[in-house]
Amino acid sequence: MTRVLLLGGTGDALAIARILPAGHVYSLAGLGRVPDELSCAVRAGGFGGIGGLARYLHDEKIALVVDATHPYAAQMSRHAREACALADVPLWAVRRPAWQPQAGDDWREASDWGEIVERVAPFRRPLFTLGREALHHLHEIPASQHWTIRCLDAHPGNERASIVDARGPFDLDGERALFDAAGIDVVVSKNSGGRATEAKLAVARERGLAVVMLARPALPAADRIFDDAASARDALQHWLTQQ
Repeated sequence: MTRVLLLGGTGDALAIARILPAGHVYSLAGLGRVPDELSCAVRAGGFGGIGGLARYLHDEKIALVVDATHPYAAQMSRHAREACALADVPLWAVRRPAWQPQAGDDWREASDWGEIVERVAPFRRPLFTLGREALHHLHEIPASQHWTIRCLDAHPGNERASIVDARGPFDLDGERALFDAAGIDVVVSKNSGGRATEAKLAVARERGLAVVMLARPALPAADRIFDDAASARDALQHWLTQQ
């Protein structure tokens, strides 16, 4: 059997995984909810680096890898590129276009956590939407600030941090309610692209709030690159019928 390995963990990846029949593999890093409604196999956990992934591709007779990981999962994308080259397996990738600033936006780019801290220093009530990164710094919150941190999993906060466990998509009304309840005066975000989490940027724009935007990492080349899940899904459906 000609097998596909789909590297996922995003909404785009899940949309693609839904068309994979039994025998193909949807791989997750082991974080978040493991879907149970799919026909394909679901694999959670790492591969053991580039060499481990290359061996997996060989041993499992994988004929195509589709990288639909998060735009900030750059290490996984690099490992996939190098492992596919070692195993002589083609690599397709979904590369969601980055958001672009619009009229009225006040974006302030940061390249790492240190620069994020510098950019939010003048504000009192930041909203962090970086996943788990801010959770590692709860003990560093200045006395002048209270952080609201939104991530996938519940986590205890402290006297200067509130944790919101929620999964997108998020709409305008819900984001407005969160901004009001938490008194948000600045948003900290990855430039993830897509529509699922874009509403926070629209609310920041309409309220004249700054957005500290974490710069996107450089991602490796692939044999085919798709802008969205729909085009990747259609191409994969066609590829499967040709095997």
